[in-house]
Amino acid sequence: MTKHRIYSVSVASVYPHYVAKAEKKGRTKAEVDEIICWLTGYSRETLDYQLARNTNFEDFFAQAPRMNPSRSQITGVICGVRVEEIQETTMREIRYLDKLIDELAKGRAIEKILRK
Repeated sequence: MTKHRIYSVSVASVYPHYVAKAEKKGRTKAEVDEIICWLTGYSRETLDYQLARNTNFEDFFAQAPRMNPSRSQITGVICGVRVEEIQETTMREIRYLDKLIDELAKGRAIEKILRK
């Protein structure tokens, strides 16, 4: 089985789109960073380091310091697929991130996005 091409895409190439999507709806880059750090366990500094290195999605999630155990509470549809039904681990992590950014852009409170 071949890997999906998103695995080889650098997070840094997609990151500006996450920020733009959030900012278009009145949210901030800091909130995008907070979501990514909550999900992956990266600090802001290590997130910046990964972005500067052009780390691809597969390595970004494989090297994440501590994936948040509460991420399993993320449910819903992204790209026409229910995130909780995605079997492949890396793809599920990518879709979790997509779902969280969508929730931010839709105006959901950050406390609810971070499942607090």
